[in-house]
Amino acid sequence: MSYNNILSTTTEGVATITINRPSKLNALNRETINELHKALKKADEDRAAKVIIVTGSGEKAFVAGADISEFADFSVSEGGKLAAEGQAKLFDFIANLDTPVIAAVNGFALGGGLELAMAAHFRIASDNAKMGLPEVSLGVIPGYGGTQRLPQLVGKGRAMELIMTAGMIDANQALQYGLVNHVVAQENLLEFTGVIAGKIMRNSPMAIAAAIRAINAGFEDGENGFDAEVMEFGKCFGTADFQEGTQAFLNKRKPVFTGK
Repeated sequence: MSYNNILSTTTEGVATITINRPSKLNALNRETINELHKALKKADEDRAAKVIIVTGSGEKAFVAGADISEFADFSVSEGGKLAAEGQAKLFDFIANLDTPVIAAVNGFALGGGLELAMAAHFRIASDNAKMGLPEVSLGVIPGYGGTQRLPQLVGKGRAMELIMTAGMIDANQALQYGLVNHVVAQENLLEFTGVIAGKIMRNSPMAIAAAIRAINAGFEDGENGFDAEVMEFGKCFGTADFQEGTQAFLNKRKPVFTGK
């Protein structure tokens, strides 16, 4: 599948999807969102892809925001539709994928870029990364899940301050806040992220998908995360991966998981 704004490769179980609009600092427009959806869906359905890494091209930016020129003259209804469609097609879609998604944040992750990173299951940042949600400086608010995911990750007070001030934090402050899991040198970002992906790939894809669903349930209105955990735990007992994992443990050998 060919794309205009992204690059997608799969090597040794890792699908790497790179937003490739360097002249626009990888800003998200509708075409890029559509292409990301297609590439992520394809990777999730590919049995050879065990982990997905999302990153930006170049060293300056992961994604420096949404492409403002696309919606500067939108009406109320058009603005609402933009947010609803974007959340469904990309941001919520990523958060609920069965395949683990890691955001490798290189450089600026602002507005929709930070929202994209927050939709991933976790984040690793380069030491030159800068993050923020500056939407209120444009007379609007984050519309791709930022007002919900940022408080979940860093707490209500810190999220309120970041959003209200339209400020940016650097990678080390993001690490302190719990917004990212690791900070590494820019030149080592993808290599380090690949090492984490390798650790994930040693484990059962079925169990990992079940864990993602159970964890997400605890953050959804009307869902009881403990009930979801019990249900997903029970379902694991019916999988070939459970049989393989337990037999491998009992026989003191490494498991060979099939994702079934």
